[in-house]
Amino acid sequence: MTPVSSPPPGTVSTEVVAIDWPLPPGGGYVHAPASPEGLSCHMEAINGQVRSLLLVSANEAGRFFLVQQPPARTTMTLRFAMVRRLWLSKTLQATTATPAIDRPSRFLLTLRHADLVQGQTVGHVENGMGLFLFQPLEGNGPLECVFYPREAYQKVQWLEPVPEAASPTPEPVAAAPSAPPAPTPAQEEPTSLSSSLSGNAIVDPEQLLVALEQQARMPVVRIGEALTALGLVTREQLADVLEKQKTERGAPLGEMLVQSGQISREDLQMALVRKMGYPVVDVARFQIHAEALKKVPFAMAQRLHVLPLLQRPGLLVVAAEDPSLRSTIDALEFLTQSRVLAALAGAVQLAELIQPSYAHAGLDTSGGQTGGRPQEQVVPVSASELRASLELDSSQEEDTADVAPQITQTDNSLVRLINTMIIDAQKQGVSDIHIETYPGKRKIRIRFRRDGVLAPYMELPHTYRSALVARIKIMCELDISERRKPQDGKINFNKFSSGHHLELRVATIPTQAGAEDVVLRLLSSAKPVSLSALGLSPANHRQLTEAVERPYGMVLCVGPTGSGKTTTLHSVLQHLNTPERKIWTAEDPVEITNPDLRQVQVNPKIDWTFAKALRAFLRADPDIIMVGEIRDQETAQVAVEASLTGHLVLSTLHTNSAPETIIRLLDMGMDPFNFADSLLAVLAQRLARKWCPQCKRTEVADEDYIQTLLHEYLRSFPEALRPDPEAQRAQWLHQYGHNDQLLRAHAPGCVHCHHTGLSGRLGLHELLLVVPEVRHCIQQRARPEAIQQAAMQHSHFRTLRQDGIEKVLAGLTSLEEVRANCNG
Repeated sequence: MTPVSSPPPGTVSTEVVAIDWPLPPGGGYVHAPASPEGLSCHMEAINGQVRSLLLVSANEAGRFFLVQQPPARTTMTLRFAMVRRLWLSKTLQATTATPAIDRPSRFLLTLRHADLVQGQTVGHVENGMGLFLFQPLEGNGPLECVFYPREAYQKVQWLEPVPEAASPTPEPVAAAPSAPPAPTPAQEEPTSLSSSLSGNAIVDPEQLLVALEQQARMPVVRIGEALTALGLVTREQLADVLEKQKTERGAPLGEMLVQSGQISREDLQMALVRKMGYPVVDVARFQIHAEALKKVPFAMAQRLHVLPLLQRPGLLVVAAEDPSLRSTIDALEFLTQSRVLAALAGAVQLAELIQPSYAHAGLDTSGGQTGGRPQEQVVPVSASELRASLELDSSQEEDTADVAPQITQTDNSLVRLINTMIIDAQKQGVSDIHIETYPGKRKIRIRFRRDGVLAPYMELPHTYRSALVARIKIMCELDISERRKPQDGKINFNKFSSGHHLELRVATIPTQAGAEDVVLRLLSSAKPVSLSALGLSPANHRQLTEAVERPYGMVLCVGPTGSGKTTTLHSVLQHLNTPERKIWTAEDPVEITNPDLRQVQVNPKIDWTFAKALRAFLRADPDIIMVGEIRDQETAQVAVEASLTGHLVLSTLHTNSAPETIIRLLDMGMDPFNFADSLLAVLAQRLARKWCPQCKRTEVADEDYIQTLLHEYLRSFPEALRPDPEAQRAQWLHQYGHNDQLLRAHAPGCVHCHHTGLSGRLGLHELLLVVPEVRHCIQQRARPEAIQQAAMQHSHFRTLRQDGIEKVLAGLTSLEEVRANCNG
C-alpha cells in the first residue's frame, strides 16, 4: 500500500494509504478491476443519507477516509464516526464454480442506539478499522463487500450457519408472522390466532429486537384496513364504526369493534399480527430483564396493561395486548424518556403474569390489583409515574374533545411536578433549567444544563403551558398577567419544599404567538471553594495570589456568562477574608452566600446600581470591594478611583480574553494613565468538561498526537518568542511524563457519566499581570496583540488554549473540549 495525498487541514500528519480491501478467508473470490483513482462505493451516513463516492484512501490512526464525490475532483475528509456503513459498487466474483466457502454464516450486528442488523456473510474480517462482511447476492455467485467502522457498532454475534438449502439473502426473523406476503382479501381465509402462531411465539430477546426492527420498516397499515383485508369486517361496518367514533373520540377503533361484538379480541390480535407485522412474544417463557421492570412502576404497568420485557441503552421493549395503541406508547416514552417498542401478547397471559413478574424481581407490587383488569384510578407513587400520568391523561383528553381543557396553576399534580423537577435538578448537579413552550399543540420541552451542556429532561402536554409558567411566576412573585415583556425574579424554594435550602434565579422571556420561555438558574451549590480548588496551574496560582494580596489596586476576572467568574472571585475573597479586613460586595444577584462578608443586592429598578453601591461602600470604611460586574462607564470610573485611593477592587467583565479586556475598558472612556496605574491583573477563564474519574483510561500517546499538541501550543507565541519544539517537548516530558513517555487519556463512558466519558468541569485560565512593559502598552493604547506579546516576553503569560493543552497533558480533559472552549 503506497502513501497518497496528505491529511486534511487541522489533522495530524499521518501516513495515508490506499485501501487494500480484504477478501473472504479461505479464498475462492477475487475483486473486480478497480479504477486507478479509487474504489467506487456507496456510503450510508449516521443520519441515514446515502451517497455515491469514490474512496481514495484511509487513515486508520486518524480514523478518516479521503473521498471524492463525482463529478467533483476535490478530495474531502470523511470521519469514521460519520459513517454507518459503506459498501463497494463492484462485487466480489467467484474464481471457481464452487468457492472454498460455500455456506454463509448468519450474523446479528448491534449498532449504536441499539439498532440491529441481521444477515448472512461468507466469512468476515475484523481489524482496527472495523468489520468487513461479504454478503451473498445469489447462490454461489457474487458477494457484496460491506464495511462497518468500529465507531458504528457495539458488538457482533455469530449465529449458527445457514442450512445448505436456505436462501443466501438476509432473511426476516422466523418469529415475525408478517413476513410472508399477504394474499388478497378475496383469497384470504383467516385462521385462529393460536393455530396461525403455533410454534412462532418469540422467547429470545435478540430475536425479538430484530423482529421489532423489521416491523418498524413495514408500510403503515391502519387497523381498519387490516381487518377488512382479512375479511373480518365489511367496509360498510367499518364506515359505521368510524362515523360513531367521531362522537366517542378517545376510544380506539379496534376496541370499539370488540365492544360492539363485530369482532373478537382474538380477531383483533390476528389483524395486528397478519397485516401489521407485530411479533408475538410468549411472556410465560420469555426471560424478562429486571432492569426493564424497574423502568415502569408496577401500578403504571397495571394501568396500561403492559409488561416490560427488556432494556437497551435508550430503548425499552414491552409486551402489550394492543401494541398499536399510540397513547400507551406515548405514556411509556414520556415515563422512561426513551424509545419504546411494543410486541403482542395475549390478554390472559398479561393479566396473569404482570404481578408475579414484578414480585419475582423483588419490586413493590402494592400499587395495583393482582390479576384481571387494572384499577381505573391509580394514585402516582413516584415522580416518574406522576409525569407519565400527566401525559396519559392529556392524551386521553385530546382524544375526547376538539379543545382539551387547560390545567390551572393550582392543580396539585402540576405543583408536585414542578417541585419534583427542581429537586431532581439539584440532585443531578444541574446549573440551569430551560422550559420551552410553543404555540398550538406542540409539547412543552424541558431541558437541564449539566456541566455546561443541555440535555433533555422531559416533555409535558401543551395543556400545561399557561399553568406551568403562571405557577413559576407565582413562586417568584412576578406579574402573571404580564406576558408581553420579560421579567426577572427569585425563588426561595424552602418555602415550597421544606428541607431544600435552595434559591433559583428566574427569567421569563416572551416568544412567538403568545408563548413564554422560562429559565431557572440554581443557586444552591453556591458555596465558596478554596483558591487551590479552582484548577489554576502552579504558576497562575502563585501569581494570582501575589496580585490579590497587594493592599490596593484592581483585579478583574473576565469571560462569558457561565464561565465561573463569580465562583473565582468568591474564592479569592475567602482567601483574603480575615478578622482584620472589612469586605463589601455588590452583586446581582447574590449567588454565593458568605456570612463573613457584607453582601448587597443591587436593584436597578429602584436606581440602586453598581455605581451607587460602590460610592456608598467608599463611605463605609472598606478594605476590599467586590463589584459583581462592570457594565458601564460610571461603574468602571468609580472602580478605578476606589483602587487608586487605597482599596483593593475585584470585579468581572464580559470579554473574550485578558488583553481584550484592557481595550474594552479604554473604549469605555477610561483614562489610560490612571487605569494603567490601578490595574494589577486580569484573569480570563473558561470551563471545560473533565474526564470521568470512574472510567478514565490512559495509554501511551502516539507521535501524531504529540505533534498536534505541540503545533497548537506553539502557534500562540509570536515568532520571535516561540520556543524550540524539542525543548518544549522535553519540558512536558519532565512535567507530565510517566516512564519517559507522554500519556493520552480517554474515557469510554459509564453510568456515572451518563455514558459520555465526561463528568464535572475544570477551569482554563490565562492570567495577565500588569508588569511595567504591559503598563506602558496600556498607556500607549496598544493593540491586544502587542499587550499579549509584552506579557509573554516579561511574565509567565499563557493563553487559554495553552493552559488547556497543559491540562490535556495532565490527563484532566480532552483536546476537543479545549478546542470547543478556546479560540486559536
